[in-house]
Amino acid sequence: GEKDNGKNCILSCEKRKADDTDTNKDLKKAKLETKALKAKRPGFTDDRYNETSYYIENGLRKVYPYYFTFTTFTKGRWVGEKILDVFAREFRAHPAAEYERCIRAGTLTVNYERVDPDYRLKHNDLLANVVHRHEVPVTSQPITLVHIDEDIVVVNKPASIPVHPCGRYRHNTVVFILAKEYNLKNLRTIHRLDRLTSGLLLFGRSPKKARQMEHQIRNRQVQKEYVCRVDGEFPDDEIECLEPIEVVSYKIGVCKVSPKGKDCSTTFKRLGYNEKSKTSVVLCRPKTGRMHQIRVHLQYLGYPVVNDPLYNHPVFGPLRGKGGDTGGKTDEELVRDLIAIHNAENWLGVDAADDDLLFSKPPVDDKVCEDECDNGPASRESSPRLESPAPGLTPSTVMTPTLASPSSATEAPVEEPCLTNSLTDSHGMNEDSNDAKSEKVTVATQTGCTAPAVLPATDSAVQADPLTPDPHCYECRVRYRDPRPRDLIMYLHAWKYKGPGWEYETELPQWASVEWDEPENS
Repeated sequence: GEKDNGKNCILSCEKRKADDTDTNKDLKKAKLETKALKAKRPGFTDDRYNETSYYIENGLRKVYPYYFTFTTFTKGRWVGEKILDVFAREFRAHPAAEYERCIRAGTLTVNYERVDPDYRLKHNDLLANVVHRHEVPVTSQPITLVHIDEDIVVVNKPASIPVHPCGRYRHNTVVFILAKEYNLKNLRTIHRLDRLTSGLLLFGRSPKKARQMEHQIRNRQVQKEYVCRVDGEFPDDEIECLEPIEVVSYKIGVCKVSPKGKDCSTTFKRLGYNEKSKTSVVLCRPKTGRMHQIRVHLQYLGYPVVNDPLYNHPVFGPLRGKGGDTGGKTDEELVRDLIAIHNAENWLGVDAADDDLLFSKPPVDDKVCEDECDNGPASRESSPRLESPAPGLTPSTVMTPTLASPSSATEAPVEEPCLTNSLTDSHGMNEDSNDAKSEKVTVATQTGCTAPAVLPATDSAVQADPLTPDPHCYECRVRYRDPRPRDLIMYLHAWKYKGPGWEYETELPQWASVEWDEPENS
């Protein structure tokens, strides 16, 4: 009997091992299939570029709201679970009843097919949700061409415009604007600039050229010069900062000087000091290319960029991060406070994952610190970078989810603070409104559905009245206030790039003049 029990135990263990091996193989296969499916996704087509158009208003480039499909592949941990259970647990922007309504209405689909709420998810199921998408305004300053030939396009990027689709930006990005207004399509990004940073931006017109230029940058064959305006009287002597930089949070894209970080080198040279504003204009030469390198090194030295909304903020402690002093906060506390205090979309310019953002979440009323309280720019959560059109779905044939009304937004379940939960202006009620409860004024990041004061810049690809609100769209019911000029810029500019056999530079922005004073009405 003991022999039989031992034999059965061995057989049972071997069977478990075999089952585990099969499971691992299945998971690995599923991941490879998912990768392959993602790789097959088409690039941007004319249909994508033509789905909406721009209009100019109050010095801002705005995008007419349009219908769009957010997509994500089923995650491993969801496999075998009911679709409604997954959304009720993982996407807490809305009550489970709302997700059930979307599933039954056919706007939340699996592999672009309607399913029942009790459908159990499988590996590589593609989840898709059709929404009425509102983008964030950017400056109407033009993107100027610095150089163009058969291999490369070099532009001077204005501050406030992201390089490529990410977060709440898609049409209001350099890539889309160049395609739609300059007919420069299928460009390959060689490097990137932060959304609020202006200056030189290089694109390859062929994969080969892009790879060549990327290789030069990666191997430090490219000399880069930036100009910035910082708080305080920067030392007259040239300074080289060699402090290593660590990413505190990839989720929100925040870095700090840390012994655990990667090697870095930035050389700084003061170009001039303005006694009146107590600011200095500084030339920066980064030899490495770490995330936020110039901004983090300047913060560490105690001379942060004047209007850096992230690294020049008391959330980093009384010294604002000088010398690495964050007021005794742990990394976790720092990240928590950064998210809680600031309007995330305004400065946490990181792409979010598809599965975080299948749905547009109602904003959460909350308090914001300092001068952000009364008129700081508000935002919504970021939306996925990966995009996919829904076959056969058009604005006239889709139903978008019924979202919580502004007056009941706080009653809907919301996610804990994260990159995708940004804050609104809790003080911004419309004084002229007869019904303040039903109409809330929020500082602008989205394009609202009120008629523009000027004619659209291009209006060939949209319906007769492109600002007609969608009755089921939450954002159509929110009135937005435009961002201030100072919300659209940071005094950091990519000025010169020089590599083997090539060199490009831009004109300097006005704020780079030592004598320049910031306008009072900005």
